[in-house]
Amino acid sequence: MDPSNSPRNDNAAPPQSGSLKADLVMALRFYSRLPSGSAPHERPDLKRIAMALPFASLVIGIGPAAVLFIATVSGMPPLFAALLSLAIFAIVTGAMSEDAVADAADGLFGGATRERRLEILKDSRHGTYGVLAIVFVIGLKAAALSAIAARNPLAAMLVWLAAATLARSASFYLPLTLGQARTDGAAATAGVVSRNAFAIGSVFAALVAFVLAAPFAGILGFVLAIVLGGLTLFAWTRLCDQLVGGVTGDLIGAAQALVEIALLATFMRMIVT
Repeated sequence: MDPSNSPRNDNAAPPQSGSLKADLVMALRFYSRLPSGSAPHERPDLKRIAMALPFASLVIGIGPAAVLFIATVSGMPPLFAALLSLAIFAIVTGAMSEDAVADAADGLFGGATRERRLEILKDSRHGTYGVLAIVFVIGLKAAALSAIAARNPLAAMLVWLAAATLARSASFYLPLTLGQARTDGAAATAGVVSRNAFAIGSVFAALVAFVLAAPFAGILGFVLAIVLGGLTLFAWTRLCDQLVGGVTGDLIGAAQALVEIALLATFMRMIVT
């Protein structure tokens, strides 16, 4: 959760109460490399980002999801189309969640003490755990998306948008419930997420995801996806609390990736079989 194009200098404007458009721009700048206009950069504010995040997620994901649909219907093998769209998604986001997954895997499983885990989390270099985590995350997403695309390319496009939107908003549960594990880093300097902001953002994300995914997975499939995604999020939150006693930006980004996989796995089951 530390994109290279996020404002980091001390001259960045402090967060203020903004319009939905300003909050959307802030979310896009924090989570992607997409052009966002010439307005002055503001210091990221998680409370404002949380409410605009479902809409930003749609903007971020629509291009890669469209590539998945177009590539599949044009005759490309579904697995090739899925990997191609995931590569474009990584370019759009600056491989943000993939980098977070790698750092989280190295940090949580590569250190024996809380202090050592936090030290590894802060290190931008990736070790064996981190590299394997990226491989598994990309592989699992590609497997799920290709399986869905082989059955229904339009379903693959829309349920991916639904899963990504839900997962990104759901990941804010970590900073809502856990304290900061350290005082520096993107998560620590971006403020806190209020319960109201998280609730509003989550409701919008759930409504958007329902409209996109329910026609293909059914109401039962959508509910099962929410349950499995929630259990995954809860388990990851408890693990982070136990191992480092708090949250960092990388742990939030890793939560996003894990919940997205859980949602896609459920949709894959409900749509493909």
